[in-house]
Amino acid sequence: MARKKQFKAESKRLLDLMINSIYTHKEIFLRELISNASDAIDKLYYQSLSENDSAVDRSAFKIHLDIDKENRALVISDNGIGMDKEELEENLGTIAKSGSLAFKEGLSEEEKKDEAVDIIGQFGVGFYSAFMVASRVEVLTKKYGSDTAYEWSSDAVDGYTIEEAQKDSCGTTITLYLKDNTDDDNYDEYLQQYEIERLVKKYSDYIRFPIEMMMETQKRVDEETAEGEEKPAEPKYETVLELKTLNSMIPLWKRNKSEITKEEYNEFYQDKFNDFHEPQRVIHTSVEGAVSFSTLMFIPGKAPYNYYQQDYKKGLQLYSRGVFIMDNAEELIPEHFRFVKGLVDSQDLSLNISREMLQHDRQLKVIANRIEKKIKSELLLMLRNEREEYEKFWNNFGLQIKFGVYNDYGMHKDLLQDLLLFYSSKEEKLVTLDEYVARMEEGQEFIYFMSGDKIENIDQMPTVKKVKDKGYEILYLTDNVDEFALQVLGSFKDKKFKNISQGDLNLDSEEEKKELEKKAEENKDLLGGIKEALGEKVKEVKISSRLVDDPVCLSSDDGMSFEMEKVLSAMPEGNPYGMKASRILEINPNHEIFKALQKVYADDANAVKDYAELLYDQALLIEGFPIENPTEFAKKICDFMVKASK
Repeated sequence: MARKKQFKAESKRLLDLMINSIYTHKEIFLRELISNASDAIDKLYYQSLSENDSAVDRSAFKIHLDIDKENRALVISDNGIGMDKEELEENLGTIAKSGSLAFKEGLSEEEKKDEAVDIIGQFGVGFYSAFMVASRVEVLTKKYGSDTAYEWSSDAVDGYTIEEAQKDSCGTTITLYLKDNTDDDNYDEYLQQYEIERLVKKYSDYIRFPIEMMMETQKRVDEETAEGEEKPAEPKYETVLELKTLNSMIPLWKRNKSEITKEEYNEFYQDKFNDFHEPQRVIHTSVEGAVSFSTLMFIPGKAPYNYYQQDYKKGLQLYSRGVFIMDNAEELIPEHFRFVKGLVDSQDLSLNISREMLQHDRQLKVIANRIEKKIKSELLLMLRNEREEYEKFWNNFGLQIKFGVYNDYGMHKDLLQDLLLFYSSKEEKLVTLDEYVARMEEGQEFIYFMSGDKIENIDQMPTVKKVKDKGYEILYLTDNVDEFALQVLGSFKDKKFKNISQGDLNLDSEEEKKELEKKAEENKDLLGGIKEALGEKVKEVKISSRLVDDPVCLSSDDGMSFEMEKVLSAMPEGNPYGMKASRILEINPNHEIFKALQKVYADDANAVKDYAELLYDQALLIEGFPIENPTEFAKKICDFMVKASK
């Protein structure tokens, strides 16, 4: 009977912490044990290469899983390098002592780069994840080249035993005797072949050695029938055991791009990311350097139904040497490119003790920066070479790019401004800011824009006609974030943005300006009377330089615009600070309505009040604002109609 040895005190505390706290999901125990088995095979693989050992059949390396329902046990076996007694003591008697890490640290820099040295486990605690699901664990192992096998056994409570045992070949067999079921945990699920198959597919599909298991399958059997007799209409089946390889072994992203078909990329994307639609773009790249990694990313063909909802999770899947670590690694993808789906595989990322969480280190930032630049360059290529495809992308995710410009106080505006598209009054299609600036009129100071809910409505706004008549192009903004994004941008190629419903447009000739000043002076009392009638509703009433055919419009000072006010007011919490754009009522001096105002004011200055209120309400409606008293407005319209008929 082997004498039981105690875990060191600090190891015992760590074991308890690890079993109960470190690992988020119990199911990852299988990933850890399979990764350890892969490490053991890698070590023997490397040793056989370096020593030119022909006795090792490298084509026979494999990991075998077995379910023993009778004993409620799960068995993981490998034909790797195995361990001797001292290594069992060192690696399994002291938690957080990693044989894999020590092995890798003993290699030269050149040897570490060798693909054969594919050591996944470097943290020394993965093995002990077995105790999350097992009440007792037995490890039967025999080191390559040794005549003696050993068995390590522990229930993780009061230590472990090591004794000599019998084993025909080198390698390690780990037997997990599962815990009893509880109200919260059903450990029997790890005795179901399809659950084990699912976990292998999820976490260890790209381990480069075959992971095998005997699987029950239904096989059709036809009964013998005498000559002339018909076979039974209903076929019969029997349950048979077949050895099945559970993992695919070769990651798609590790293959040469020239050898991968579009159909293979599409199938991988749709299967991996549960999307019925094909991806619009595939971004497949490998980077070698201080930090080496591979990425396989996709731009979806359509925005997910929950894309702009809180439950949508951004991030890339993370793999370490083909072993799945986690879903939705948010640190790897910036918010403005959150629509990108895909994965990153790197051996250089520093992972924490459980391999489940990323450390915020330099390597991670390097990878994230390279990914960001790669996505930007792919989008620019699409914009320049496949305009129709880019506009399809823009219809799906353009709003996200615009939010990216606005978010984080404009931190990403320089990165994203070349990707922006807006509808052009001149081209009558989506254009880039660069395209707008390239065809600006000689002497044009500003990039002109106008906001509204729809292109058709913007095009009919009173202030648009004057700018178009002067030959200037206008960008039509239809999304709530648009003006905020342009405000953050401030300018593009030294050309400032100008809202044509704000401030002085300065589009008139000197002669036109003098004529307007003259009319303003001549009608100073009338304008003052209208301002007095409207009171605090407006900041100013003035002769308009913006209007061509329309009688009135509202404009505002530079700063907050009408559209920004509407966006703030439409927020769930409303407009908490009551922020409003200034309201300036502008009247067209060349319109018949102005002549009517002059006549009314000359006959009875007090009578202008009703006209003023009616014109103001009209201007509010044109700008898309609600009027204060619709009933009163309707009554005034009727009154004027009656007067006009007499």
